[in-house]
Amino acid sequence: MRIPVPVHRLPCPPAETRGLAASEVLERRARYGRNDVLARPRRSAWETLRDSATDPMLWFLVGTSALYLVLGELSEGMVLLAAIVPLLGMDAFLHHRTQASTEGLQSRLAARATVLRDGCELEVPAEDVVVGDLVRVEAGGHFPADGLVVRAEDAQAEESSLTGESLPVRKRPLEHLPPGAEPTVEGLHWGMAGTRLLTGKAWVRIVFTGKDTLYGSIVRSAEQGGHARTPLQEAVAHLVAVLVVVAAVLCAVLAFVRWRQGFGWMDALLSAATLGVAALPEEFPLALTFFLGAGVYRLARRQALVRRAVSVENIGRITCICSDKTGTLTEGRLRVARLVPAPEVEEEALLRTAVLASREEGRDPLDVALDAAARLPRHGSSVATFPFTEERQRETAVVDDGQGGLLAAVKGAPERVLSLCELSRDARAEWARQVSALAGEGRKVIACASQLLSSESWRGGEPQHGFQFMGLVACEDPVRPGVTEAVRECRDAGLRTVMVTGDHPETALAVARQLGLGGASPAVLTGDDLEVRLREDGAVPPVDVVARALPAQKYDLVRALRRQGEVVAATGDGVNDVPALQAADVGIAMGERGTRGAREASSIVLLDDDFGTLVRAIAEGRQLFRNLQRGFQYLLLIHIPLVVTAALLPLAGYPLLYLPIHIVWLELIIHPTAMLAFQEAARPGRLGPARKQGPARFFSAGEWATVALVGGLVTVGLVWSYDRSLGAGRDVEHGRAVALASLTLASAGYATVLTALRTRMARWVCILSLGISVALIQVRPLAALMGLHPLHVDDWARVVVGVAVALVPLVFSRWRGFSRLRGGPLGPKPGRSRPHRRMHQLRHGA
Repeated sequence: MRIPVPVHRLPCPPAETRGLAASEVLERRARYGRNDVLARPRRSAWETLRDSATDPMLWFLVGTSALYLVLGELSEGMVLLAAIVPLLGMDAFLHHRTQASTEGLQSRLAARATVLRDGCELEVPAEDVVVGDLVRVEAGGHFPADGLVVRAEDAQAEESSLTGESLPVRKRPLEHLPPGAEPTVEGLHWGMAGTRLLTGKAWVRIVFTGKDTLYGSIVRSAEQGGHARTPLQEAVAHLVAVLVVVAAVLCAVLAFVRWRQGFGWMDALLSAATLGVAALPEEFPLALTFFLGAGVYRLARRQALVRRAVSVENIGRITCICSDKTGTLTEGRLRVARLVPAPEVEEEALLRTAVLASREEGRDPLDVALDAAARLPRHGSSVATFPFTEERQRETAVVDDGQGGLLAAVKGAPERVLSLCELSRDARAEWARQVSALAGEGRKVIACASQLLSSESWRGGEPQHGFQFMGLVACEDPVRPGVTEAVRECRDAGLRTVMVTGDHPETALAVARQLGLGGASPAVLTGDDLEVRLREDGAVPPVDVVARALPAQKYDLVRALRRQGEVVAATGDGVNDVPALQAADVGIAMGERGTRGAREASSIVLLDDDFGTLVRAIAEGRQLFRNLQRGFQYLLLIHIPLVVTAALLPLAGYPLLYLPIHIVWLELIIHPTAMLAFQEAARPGRLGPARKQGPARFFSAGEWATVALVGGLVTVGLVWSYDRSLGAGRDVEHGRAVALASLTLASAGYATVLTALRTRMARWVCILSLGISVALIQVRPLAALMGLHPLHVDDWARVVVGVAVALVPLVFSRWRGFSRLRGGPLGPKPGRSRPHRRMHQLRHGA
């Protein structure tokens, strides 16, 4: 990992180990702020309880218990008051789970730090550390902020919280900074907030504090992800508003009908209040916020930093990735693989020309590779430079040759450099053939040329002709480990991947073949060809690789793909990538080499710049949506029989099926089941299908039909069993026990079918909810407290059979969906996925 260093933040060169003066500390704290890595302080228990007090269930309990106490029903009133305790505890636990990322991250921060100020070492609170401080970290201590290691004694750090690297990382002191206003420095020279020094000592010059640290950005993402309103949250909020209005109308109607039926105003109020709490859909927005927060945290653990919560939704809907090649699909570390000098030109002269044409500051990977291969001192002072641009595709330097003359050196795209040289037609054709051959091996090829200039006749412009061709330099950038498997995973899941690069088409084609991109015959277009096709047809042609692409052409590609209905993710690292990042549904910036502009324009930052990380993040996004679907499906399935029976039976003149304490009992089952049982992480190698429907189509028509059918069957079973259990003696307590047994068993059955009990949490939730419910029904003192009569064996047999029959459509629906994912008898046949069959047809004219 390479991190940019704003040089203006350093009070002295790295080799100097002086501390700050007191006046400098005050000035730097005013300029850069305090070292508050956490976006906000840890919440107190009182604040958590205050937030929990907004739950309408609590006020329902307080109101109904007060009503019972006023009427002299002391036992019922006290039981309802006592039920507030577990409800508050559950809310506090779920709140803790939602904030688990922030709380866990906080535990890895330093509390105090040892700094050198005014020539003396002082121990200060970690939040008082400022940019420019020299901090000493001992073995076992945490780094208080992000800084450069300027001295080290056998220093090894544990960095798993940031990089995922489980092995210790040896830290080395930085002797001098590379040239430039914001040079990049390898991670082995950095001490990072949230990491711990395992052995030795380290002296660190602080560069970033508080929210500017990498750790601080992760904390803020984990906190903000659950609070920003997304389109799905807006849709759920609208649904909740509609349901609240409907519930209020039903409550008023029920209260009036019960009063007119002669049950009295007490019964009427209890009926309305019970129905209102049962019908209140507060679990939906709560579950959505909880799941989004968990998604942000999981993506951060996958090295994908979410900057906008909407990305947690969109990343699971991605159908096309426009990916850079260098540093994302490949390692981004060039090395010179082959030199092809022109006749009568030495390899050393070819390399020297390439080095002279390279920039001295702000070097790119190609310049670094050329320097490493040449291992020659740079002779001659620079007189003028003409930097590389996307339009010119070459770089020229005019240097003093040390003999009173000038030497112009140029390097760049072979076709551009060859056009500047005095060569015969046959020689140009031969060099073009060699360029194609080298590029066909997957190598980045540049051409070099030079010419002597007279200091008297040169007017200061860039020479446009008369160069002597020096030869070709071929560099290679190895494919990142694991990327080939990630590309194959995308292809198998029907996720289209387009590589966009500035490299030669042959180079890009060779890399695409290594990756398996586009199968055996990847479709390659140049950026210019793509621009022409978009202008003529308005549609994106079948393409796997866009070579020699300009930023504007990448932007046009992203927009065209979106017009065709694709949900597009685009990667980028430079300021010139900002338009494409903003145009994409999900803009993804590179965290290691990306510029600040690219990171700010993106919605997700990849901390390790790896394409495999992007694919794993997409898998997490898709799994998050599946989790949400199953959680919402569970909530609908359990609420349909609960609400319908709470309204229908009292309207029909039956005694109240549910008392307030029963609603509390059911809510204590529904809340943790919905929040915890469906928290399944993405499994490696299982990308899963894309979600193309928007918030308005959260479920397919078949899924809605299944929910209605299963909910209806459970409702019919509840009404029938309640009516049968009342019997001639109108044993209400026995009927309620049967109904509650059916609902709790149905809840566990729904969770079992929808989760397949793949997670430990799902298994524990189902076991505990069933165990506690059986105890409340069968243990006589507890049953009497709940207003129930214990059930007989034949009662339980009817409950089990009724719930099992109602679950059959849900089991069939889940099995059918699983079979489709696996390509079974009800799913697609093995072979090409639908998008790739269509791509094959387009390529071959079918």
